[in-house]
Amino acid sequence: MLALRRASVIARASAQKRCLSSVNLGDTSVSARFREPDPSKPKIVLAYSGGLDTSTQLAYLAHEKGYEVCAYIADLGQDDVVDAGAIEEIKAKAEASGAYAFECVDLRREFIRDYVYECIKANCLYEGRYLLGTAMARPCIAKKQVELAWREGAEYVSHGSTGKGNDQVRFELCYLGMDANLQCVTLWREPEYLAKFEGRQDLLDYAALHGIPVSQTKKHSYSEDENIMHISYESGELEDPAFPGVANEYPGLVLKKKTRDLKDTPDAPAKIELDFEAGAPVALREFDAAGKTVTASLGADPLPLFARLNELAGVHGVGRVDIVENRYVGMKSRGCYETPGGTVLAAAHLDLETLTIDREVMRLRDSLSLKFAELVYNGYWFSPEMEFIDAAMQHAQKPVSGTVALELHKGHVMPRGRSSPHSLYDMKIVSMDEEGGFVPQNSTGFIQTLSTRLKASKKRDAAAK
Repeated sequence: MLALRRASVIARASAQKRCLSSVNLGDTSVSARFREPDPSKPKIVLAYSGGLDTSTQLAYLAHEKGYEVCAYIADLGQDDVVDAGAIEEIKAKAEASGAYAFECVDLRREFIRDYVYECIKANCLYEGRYLLGTAMARPCIAKKQVELAWREGAEYVSHGSTGKGNDQVRFELCYLGMDANLQCVTLWREPEYLAKFEGRQDLLDYAALHGIPVSQTKKHSYSEDENIMHISYESGELEDPAFPGVANEYPGLVLKKKTRDLKDTPDAPAKIELDFEAGAPVALREFDAAGKTVTASLGADPLPLFARLNELAGVHGVGRVDIVENRYVGMKSRGCYETPGGTVLAAAHLDLETLTIDREVMRLRDSLSLKFAELVYNGYWFSPEMEFIDAAMQHAQKPVSGTVALELHKGHVMPRGRSSPHSLYDMKIVSMDEEGGFVPQNSTGFIQTLSTRLKASKKRDAAAK
Protein backbone atom coordinates (compact mmCIF):
# COMPACT_ATOMS: atom_id res chain seq x y z
CA MET A 1 0.00 0.00 0.00
CA LEU A 2 2.76 2.44 0.93
CA ALA A 3 4.64 1.67 -2.29
CA LEU A 4 1.54 2.40 -4.36
CA ARG A 5 0.96 5.65 -2.55
CA ARG A 6 4.54 6.77 -3.09
CA ALA A 7 4.27 5.91 -6.77
CA SER A 8 1.22 8.17 -6.84
CA VAL A 9 3.27 10.90 -5.20
CA ILE A 10 6.00 10.66 -7.83
CA ALA A 11 3.48 10.76 -10.66
CA ARG A 12 1.93 13.95 -9.32
CA ALA A 13 4.91 15.72 -7.77
CA SER A 14 4.89 18.39 -10.46
CA ALA A 15 1.54 19.58 -9.13
CA GLN A 16 3.33 21.14 -6.15
CA LYS A 17 4.45 24.05 -8.33
CA ARG A 18 0.99 25.55 -8.65
CA CYS A 19 0.55 25.38 -4.85
CA LEU A 20 3.72 27.26 -3.98
CA SER A 21 3.57 30.38 -6.11
CA SER A 22 4.31 32.55 -3.07
CA VAL A 23 7.44 30.63 -2.04
CA ASN A 24 10.76 31.07 -3.80
CA LEU A 25 12.18 27.55 -4.00
CA GLY A 26 15.48 28.69 -5.50
CA ASP A 27 18.65 29.59 -3.61
CA THR A 28 18.29 33.10 -2.16
CA SER A 29 21.90 33.40 -0.97
CA VAL A 30 23.74 36.64 -1.73
CA SER A 31 27.42 37.29 -1.02
CA ALA A 32 29.02 40.73 -1.43
CA ARG A 33 32.32 42.35 -0.50
CA PHE A 34 32.16 46.14 -0.52
CA ARG A 35 35.85 46.71 0.16
CA GLU A 36 38.91 45.02 1.62
CA PRO A 37 38.94 45.10 5.42
CA ASP A 38 41.60 47.04 7.28
CA PRO A 39 44.05 44.35 8.50
CA SER A 40 44.89 46.46 11.58
CA LYS A 41 41.30 46.22 12.85
CA PRO A 42 39.65 43.17 14.45
CA LYS A 43 36.96 41.42 12.44
CA ILE A 44 33.51 40.67 13.75
CA VAL A 45 30.54 38.80 12.23
CA LEU A 46 27.23 40.39 13.19
CA ALA A 47 23.88 38.57 13.10
CA TYR A 48 22.06 41.24 11.13
CA SER A 49 18.45 41.87 10.07
CA GLY A 50 18.64 45.24 8.37
CA GLY A 51 16.21 46.74 10.88
CA LEU A 52 16.80 49.84 12.97
CA ASP A 53 18.46 48.07 15.91
CA THR A 54 21.03 45.99 14.05
CA SER A 55 21.73 48.72 11.47
CA THR A 56 22.59 51.08 14.32
CA GLN A 57 24.64 48.40 16.03
CA LEU A 58 26.55 47.69 12.84
CA ALA A 59 27.44 51.40 12.49
CA TYR A 60 28.37 51.63 16.16
CA LEU A 61 30.63 48.58 15.94
CA ALA A 62 32.33 49.99 12.84
CA HIS A 63 32.60 53.68 13.73
CA GLU A 64 32.74 53.75 17.53
CA LYS A 65 34.27 50.40 18.44
CA GLY A 66 36.69 50.06 15.53
CA TYR A 67 35.63 46.67 14.15
CA GLU A 68 35.59 45.50 10.57
CA VAL A 69 32.07 44.11 10.30
CA CYS A 70 30.76 41.27 8.16
CA ALA A 71 26.95 41.62 8.20
CA TYR A 72 25.22 38.25 8.09
CA ILE A 73 21.54 37.44 7.68
CA ALA A 74 20.08 33.95 7.53
CA ASP A 75 17.10 33.31 5.28
CA LEU A 76 14.88 31.02 7.34
CA GLY A 77 11.74 31.93 5.43
CA GLN A 78 10.96 35.31 7.03
CA ASP A 79 9.29 38.09 5.06
CA ASP A 80 12.29 40.39 5.55
CA VAL A 81 14.04 38.50 2.74
CA VAL A 82 10.97 37.49 0.77
CA ASP A 83 12.51 38.40 -2.60
CA ALA A 84 15.68 39.62 -4.27
CA GLY A 85 14.62 43.26 -3.94
CA ALA A 86 14.25 42.97 -0.18
CA ILE A 87 17.67 41.35 0.13
CA GLU A 88 19.24 44.09 -2.00
CA GLU A 89 17.77 46.75 0.31
CA ILE A 90 19.26 45.02 3.36
CA LYS A 91 22.61 44.68 1.59
CA ALA A 92 22.58 48.42 0.79
CA LYS A 93 21.87 49.22 4.45
CA ALA A 94 24.77 47.04 5.51
CA GLU A 95 27.13 48.90 3.20
CA ALA A 96 25.80 52.28 4.32
CA SER A 97 26.23 51.26 7.94
CA GLY A 98 29.92 50.50 7.44
CA ALA A 99 30.17 46.76 6.77
CA TYR A 100 33.02 45.52 4.60
CA ALA A 101 31.03 42.43 3.55
CA PHE A 102 27.48 41.12 3.45
CA GLU A 103 26.25 37.55 3.54
CA CYS A 104 22.66 36.41 3.09
CA VAL A 105 22.64 32.63 3.45
CA ASP A 106 19.64 30.55 2.43
CA LEU A 107 19.28 28.13 5.36
CA ARG A 108 15.63 27.20 4.88
CA ARG A 109 16.23 23.60 3.88
CA GLU A 110 18.88 23.04 6.53
CA PHE A 111 16.59 24.61 9.11
CA ILE A 112 13.67 22.35 8.23
CA ARG A 113 15.71 19.16 7.86
CA ASP A 114 18.19 19.50 10.75
CA TYR A 115 16.22 21.49 13.31
CA VAL A 116 12.46 21.47 12.68
CA TYR A 117 12.32 17.78 11.81
CA GLU A 118 14.68 16.85 14.65
CA CYS A 119 12.44 18.62 17.16
CA ILE A 120 9.36 16.96 15.68
CA LYS A 121 11.04 13.56 15.98
CA ALA A 122 11.76 14.30 19.63
CA ASN A 123 8.11 15.23 20.28
CA CYS A 124 9.50 18.54 21.45
CA LEU A 125 7.08 20.84 23.35
CA TYR A 126 8.26 23.43 25.85
CA GLU A 127 6.00 23.51 28.91
CA GLY A 128 3.51 21.35 27.04
CA ARG A 129 2.44 23.97 24.48
CA TYR A 130 5.24 25.80 22.67
CA LEU A 131 6.69 24.14 19.55
CA LEU A 132 9.92 26.19 19.89
CA GLY A 133 9.91 27.88 16.49
CA THR A 134 12.17 30.71 17.64
CA ALA A 135 14.37 28.65 19.93
CA MET A 136 15.19 26.01 17.31
CA ALA A 137 16.12 28.72 14.80
CA ARG A 138 18.89 30.17 16.94
CA PRO A 139 21.38 27.27 16.68
CA CYS A 140 20.80 27.14 12.91
CA ILE A 141 21.62 30.86 12.62
CA ALA A 142 24.51 30.66 15.08
CA LYS A 143 26.11 27.64 13.42
CA LYS A 144 26.49 29.41 10.08
CA GLN A 145 27.63 32.58 11.85
CA VAL A 146 30.47 30.71 13.53
CA GLU A 147 31.39 29.08 10.22
CA LEU A 148 31.54 32.56 8.63
CA ALA A 149 33.74 33.75 11.48
CA TRP A 150 36.12 30.87 10.76
CA ARG A 151 36.10 31.68 7.06
CA GLU A 152 36.70 35.40 7.62
CA GLY A 153 39.32 34.87 10.30
CA ALA A 154 37.15 36.78 12.78
CA GLU A 155 37.71 36.37 16.50
CA TYR A 156 34.48 38.19 17.42
CA VAL A 157 30.76 37.63 16.87
CA SER A 158 27.76 39.73 17.82
CA HIS A 159 23.96 39.66 17.84
CA GLY A 160 21.18 42.19 18.38
CA SER A 161 19.36 40.43 21.22
CA THR A 162 18.35 42.39 24.29
CA GLY A 163 19.67 41.81 27.79
CA LYS A 164 16.32 40.58 29.13
CA GLY A 165 15.42 37.85 26.69
CA ASN A 166 16.26 34.24 25.95
CA ASP A 167 17.99 34.83 22.63
CA GLN A 168 21.15 36.35 24.09
CA VAL A 169 21.66 33.10 26.00
CA ARG A 170 20.81 30.90 23.03
CA PHE A 171 23.13 32.66 20.60
CA GLU A 172 26.10 32.85 22.93
CA LEU A 173 25.84 29.29 24.23
CA CYS A 174 25.72 28.10 20.63
CA TYR A 175 28.76 30.21 19.70
CA LEU A 176 30.79 28.92 22.61
CA GLY A 177 29.47 25.38 22.20
CA MET A 178 31.04 25.38 18.74
CA ASP A 179 34.18 27.46 19.40
CA ALA A 180 35.29 28.24 22.93
CA ASN A 181 37.79 30.83 21.65
CA LEU A 182 35.23 33.15 20.09
CA GLN A 183 34.48 36.41 21.90
CA CYS A 184 30.98 37.86 21.84
CA VAL A 185 30.31 41.59 21.75
CA THR A 186 26.85 42.32 23.21
CA LEU A 187 26.04 46.00 22.87
CA TRP A 188 22.69 45.84 24.64
CA ARG A 189 24.58 44.83 27.80
CA GLU A 190 27.22 47.56 27.59
CA PRO A 191 26.52 50.55 29.90
CA GLU A 192 28.01 53.04 27.42
CA TYR A 193 25.75 51.84 24.61
CA LEU A 194 22.66 51.78 26.83
CA ALA A 195 23.36 55.33 27.99
CA LYS A 196 23.75 56.57 24.41
CA PHE A 197 20.61 54.88 23.07
CA GLU A 198 17.89 55.28 25.66
CA GLY A 199 15.03 55.12 23.16
CA ARG A 200 13.98 54.66 19.56
CA GLN A 201 14.57 58.32 18.67
CA ASP A 202 18.23 58.04 19.70
CA LEU A 203 18.60 55.11 17.30
CA LEU A 204 16.91 57.04 14.50
CA ASP A 205 19.12 60.09 15.07
CA TYR A 206 22.26 57.96 14.95
CA ALA A 207 21.09 56.25 11.75
CA ALA A 208 20.43 59.63 10.15
CA LEU A 209 23.88 60.86 11.20
CA HIS A 210 25.50 57.98 9.31
CA GLY A 211 23.15 58.07 6.31
CA ILE A 212 21.50 54.75 7.08
CA PRO A 213 18.05 54.41 5.46
CA VAL A 214 15.66 53.13 8.14
CA SER A 215 11.91 53.41 8.58
CA GLN A 216 10.69 56.01 11.08
CA THR A 217 7.32 54.36 11.53
CA LYS A 218 6.36 51.48 13.73
CA LYS A 219 3.38 49.41 12.66
CA HIS A 220 2.68 47.72 15.98
CA SER A 221 3.61 48.08 19.61
CA TYR A 222 4.64 44.42 19.79
CA SER A 223 7.67 42.71 18.27
CA GLU A 224 7.70 39.86 15.77
CA ASP A 225 10.13 37.07 15.02
CA GLU A 226 9.41 35.00 11.95
CA ASN A 227 10.74 31.98 10.11
CA ILE A 228 9.18 29.26 7.98
CA MET A 229 8.31 27.25 11.09
CA HIS A 230 6.36 29.98 12.85
CA ILE A 231 5.95 33.62 13.79
CA SER A 232 6.03 34.88 17.37
CA TYR A 233 4.59 38.07 18.81
CA GLU A 234 5.52 39.56 22.16
CA SER A 235 6.22 42.79 24.08
CA GLY A 236 4.29 46.03 23.73
CA GLU A 237 0.59 45.69 24.44
CA LEU A 238 1.07 41.94 24.84
CA GLU A 239 3.13 42.45 28.01
CA ASP A 240 -0.19 42.57 29.85
CA PRO A 241 -1.10 38.87 30.09
CA ALA A 242 -4.80 39.78 30.50
CA PHE A 243 -4.95 41.98 27.38
CA PRO A 244 -7.60 40.36 25.16
CA GLY A 245 -7.13 42.47 22.06
CA VAL A 246 -8.67 45.52 20.45
CA ALA A 247 -12.35 45.27 19.40
CA ASN A 248 -12.67 42.02 17.43
CA GLU A 249 -8.95 41.46 17.02
CA TYR A 250 -7.37 38.84 19.29
CA PRO A 251 -4.91 39.56 20.66
CA GLY A 252 -4.25 43.01 19.31
CA LEU A 253 -3.50 42.78 15.59
CA VAL A 254 -1.53 39.56 15.84
CA LEU A 255 -2.14 35.97 14.79
CA LYS A 256 -2.84 37.08 11.26
CA LYS A 257 0.25 36.41 9.22
CA LYS A 258 0.36 32.64 8.78
CA THR A 259 -3.15 31.55 9.77
CA ARG A 260 -6.74 32.62 9.13
CA ASP A 261 -9.27 33.50 11.79
CA LEU A 262 -11.57 30.56 12.40
CA LYS A 263 -14.55 32.52 11.06
CA ASP A 264 -12.71 32.87 7.74
CA THR A 265 -11.68 29.23 7.34
CA PRO A 266 -13.37 26.85 4.87
CA ASP A 267 -16.40 24.85 6.02
CA ALA A 268 -15.07 21.73 4.31
CA PRO A 269 -11.98 20.10 5.87
CA ALA A 270 -8.71 19.54 4.05
CA LYS A 271 -7.95 15.84 3.67
CA ILE A 272 -4.27 14.90 3.54
CA GLU A 273 -1.83 12.07 4.09
CA LEU A 274 1.72 12.33 5.37
CA ASP A 275 4.39 9.67 4.89
CA PHE A 276 7.25 9.36 7.38
CA GLU A 277 10.53 7.45 7.28
CA ALA A 278 12.43 7.04 10.54
CA GLY A 279 10.38 9.87 12.02
CA ALA A 280 10.96 12.42 9.23
CA PRO A 281 8.29 13.52 6.70
CA VAL A 282 8.96 12.30 3.17
CA ALA A 283 5.70 12.94 1.31
CA LEU A 284 2.46 14.91 1.48
CA ARG A 285 -0.70 14.12 -0.46
CA GLU A 286 -3.91 16.14 -0.72
CA PHE A 287 -7.32 14.70 -1.55
CA ASP A 288 -10.60 16.07 -2.82
CA ALA A 289 -14.00 15.28 -1.32
CA ALA A 290 -14.22 12.09 -3.38
CA GLY A 291 -10.91 10.82 -2.01
CA LYS A 292 -8.97 11.39 -5.21
CA THR A 293 -5.38 12.61 -4.96
CA VAL A 294 -5.27 16.18 -6.28
CA THR A 295 -1.75 17.34 -5.37
CA ALA A 296 1.39 15.75 -4.03
CA SER A 297 4.74 16.90 -2.68
CA LEU A 298 7.90 14.87 -2.22
CA GLY A 299 10.18 15.35 0.75
CA ALA A 300 13.59 14.84 -0.85
CA ASP A 301 13.60 18.64 -0.88
CA PRO A 302 11.93 19.51 2.44
CA LEU A 303 11.14 23.12 1.50
CA PRO A 304 8.18 22.61 -0.89
CA LEU A 305 6.62 19.96 1.33
CA PHE A 306 6.82 22.10 4.46
CA ALA A 307 5.78 25.28 2.65
CA ARG A 308 2.70 23.59 1.23
CA LEU A 309 1.79 22.13 4.63
CA ASN A 310 2.12 25.61 6.12
CA GLU A 311 -0.24 26.97 3.49
CA LEU A 312 -2.85 24.25 3.95
CA ALA A 313 -2.81 24.42 7.74
CA GLY A 314 -2.86 28.21 7.72
CA VAL A 315 -5.97 28.32 5.53
CA HIS A 316 -7.72 26.16 8.13
CA GLY A 317 -6.58 28.22 11.12
CA VAL A 318 -4.29 25.56 12.58
CA GLY A 319 -1.46 26.35 14.97
CA ARG A 320 -2.43 29.42 17.01
CA VAL A 321 -1.48 29.65 20.68
CA ASP A 322 -1.44 32.48 23.21
CA ILE A 323 0.59 31.47 26.27
CA VAL A 324 2.61 32.65 29.25
CA GLU A 325 5.97 30.90 29.43
CA ASN A 326 8.99 30.85 31.70
CA ARG A 327 12.06 32.47 30.19
CA TYR A 328 15.42 30.95 30.98
CA VAL A 329 16.58 34.24 32.49
CA GLY A 330 13.97 33.86 35.23
CA MET A 331 10.95 35.96 34.25
CA LYS A 332 7.59 35.03 32.81
CA SER A 333 6.58 36.39 29.42
CA ARG A 334 3.56 36.23 27.18
CA GLY A 335 4.04 34.87 23.69
CA CYS A 336 1.54 34.54 20.86
CA TYR A 337 2.51 32.09 18.14
CA GLU A 338 1.37 30.86 14.74
CA THR A 339 2.85 27.46 13.82
CA PRO A 340 0.59 25.93 11.16
CA GLY A 341 2.71 23.29 9.39
CA GLY A 342 4.66 22.38 12.50
CA THR A 343 1.46 21.73 14.46
CA VAL A 344 0.25 19.30 11.79
CA LEU A 345 3.58 17.47 11.68
CA ALA A 346 3.72 17.15 15.46
CA ALA A 347 0.23 15.66 15.60
CA ALA A 348 0.82 13.28 12.69
CA HIS A 349 4.19 12.13 13.97
CA LEU A 350 2.92 11.40 17.46
CA ASP A 351 -0.02 9.50 16.00
CA LEU A 352 2.32 7.26 13.99
CA GLU A 353 4.54 6.71 17.01
CA THR A 354 1.65 5.22 18.98
CA LEU A 355 1.45 2.52 16.30
CA THR A 356 5.16 1.78 15.96
CA ILE A 357 7.03 2.43 19.22
CA ASP A 358 7.07 -0.01 22.13
CA ARG A 359 5.16 1.24 25.18
CA GLU A 360 8.11 1.34 27.57
CA VAL A 361 10.41 2.89 24.98
CA MET A 362 7.79 5.56 24.39
CA ARG A 363 7.55 6.33 28.10
CA LEU A 364 11.30 6.73 28.32
CA ARG A 365 11.25 8.85 25.17
CA ASP A 366 8.54 11.06 26.67
CA SER A 367 10.67 11.74 29.73
CA LEU A 368 13.63 12.65 27.51
CA SER A 369 11.38 14.84 25.35
CA LEU A 370 10.87 17.17 28.30
CA LYS A 371 14.62 17.55 28.68
CA PHE A 372 15.14 17.89 24.93
CA ALA A 373 12.63 20.76 24.80
CA GLU A 374 14.27 22.43 27.78
CA LEU A 375 17.70 22.20 26.17
CA VAL A 376 16.41 23.69 22.90
CA TYR A 377 14.60 26.51 24.69
CA ASN A 378 17.59 27.35 26.86
CA GLY A 379 20.16 27.28 24.06
CA TYR A 380 22.03 24.02 24.65
CA TRP A 381 21.77 22.60 21.14
CA PHE A 382 25.55 22.16 20.96
CA SER A 383 26.11 20.44 24.28
CA PRO A 384 27.20 17.00 25.52
CA GLU A 385 23.81 16.28 27.05
CA MET A 386 22.04 17.11 23.77
CA GLU A 387 24.31 14.68 21.91
CA PHE A 388 23.44 12.00 24.44
CA ILE A 389 19.67 12.56 24.28
CA ASP A 390 19.65 12.93 20.50
CA ALA A 391 21.32 9.53 20.11
CA ALA A 392 18.48 7.97 22.12
CA MET A 393 15.89 9.86 20.09
CA GLN A 394 17.34 8.68 16.78
CA HIS A 395 17.27 5.08 17.99
CA ALA A 396 13.62 5.39 19.05
CA GLN A 397 12.70 6.76 15.61
CA LYS A 398 13.99 3.79 13.61
CA PRO A 399 10.57 2.09 13.31
CA VAL A 400 8.58 5.33 12.88
CA SER A 401 7.80 4.88 9.18
CA GLY A 402 4.40 4.80 7.58
CA THR A 403 1.40 6.90 6.62
CA VAL A 404 -0.99 9.05 8.63
CA ALA A 405 -4.29 10.30 7.21
CA LEU A 406 -5.53 13.60 8.64
CA GLU A 407 -8.20 16.23 8.33
CA LEU A 408 -7.55 19.93 8.97
CA HIS A 409 -10.66 21.83 9.98
CA LYS A 410 -11.45 24.98 11.96
CA GLY A 411 -8.15 25.06 13.80
CA HIS A 412 -8.08 21.33 14.51
CA VAL A 413 -5.77 18.55 13.32
CA MET A 414 -7.67 15.26 13.34
CA PRO A 415 -5.86 11.97 12.58
CA ARG A 416 -8.22 9.66 10.68
CA GLY A 417 -6.08 6.57 10.27
CA ARG A 418 -2.51 5.33 10.27
CA SER A 419 -0.52 2.41 8.82
CA SER A 420 3.07 1.22 9.00
CA PRO A 421 5.20 -1.73 7.88
CA HIS A 422 6.60 -1.67 11.43
CA SER A 423 3.24 -1.63 13.21
CA LEU A 424 3.03 -3.26 16.65
CA TYR A 425 -0.75 -3.41 16.37
CA ASP A 426 -2.07 -6.99 16.12
CA MET A 427 -5.68 -7.08 14.95
CA LYS A 428 -6.08 -10.73 15.92
CA ILE A 429 -4.95 -10.16 19.50
CA VAL A 430 -7.01 -7.02 20.01
CA SER A 431 -10.16 -8.31 18.30
CA MET A 432 -13.21 -8.97 20.45
CA ASP A 433 -14.39 -11.52 17.90
CA GLU A 434 -11.53 -14.02 18.04
CA GLU A 435 -9.01 -15.29 20.58
CA GLY A 436 -6.00 -14.48 18.42
CA GLY A 437 -3.51 -16.25 20.68
CA PHE A 438 -4.34 -14.21 23.78
CA VAL A 439 -5.66 -16.41 26.62
CA PRO A 440 -8.15 -14.41 28.73
CA GLN A 441 -7.89 -16.87 31.63
CA ASN A 442 -4.30 -15.78 32.18
CA SER A 443 -5.57 -12.37 33.22
CA THR A 444 -6.82 -13.77 36.53
CA GLY A 445 -3.35 -14.45 37.91
CA PHE A 446 -2.06 -11.23 36.36
CA ILE A 447 -4.70 -9.15 38.15
CA GLN A 448 -4.13 -10.98 41.43
CA THR A 449 -0.43 -10.27 41.23
CA LEU A 450 -0.98 -6.59 40.40
CA SER A 451 -3.37 -6.19 43.34
CA THR A 452 -0.94 -7.59 45.94
CA ARG A 453 0.29 -4.21 47.15
CA LEU A 454 -3.20 -2.71 47.06
CA LYS A 455 -4.54 -5.48 49.30
CA ALA A 456 -1.60 -5.09 51.68
CA SER A 457 -2.19 -1.35 52.02
CA LYS A 458 -5.92 -1.85 52.61
CA LYS A 459 -5.24 -4.47 55.29
CA ARG A 460 -2.75 -2.18 57.07
CA ASP A 461 -5.09 0.79 57.04
CA ALA A 462 -8.02 -1.26 58.36
CA ALA A 463 -5.92 -2.55 61.26
CA ALA A 464 -4.91 1.00 62.21
CA LYS A 465 -8.52 2.15 62.72
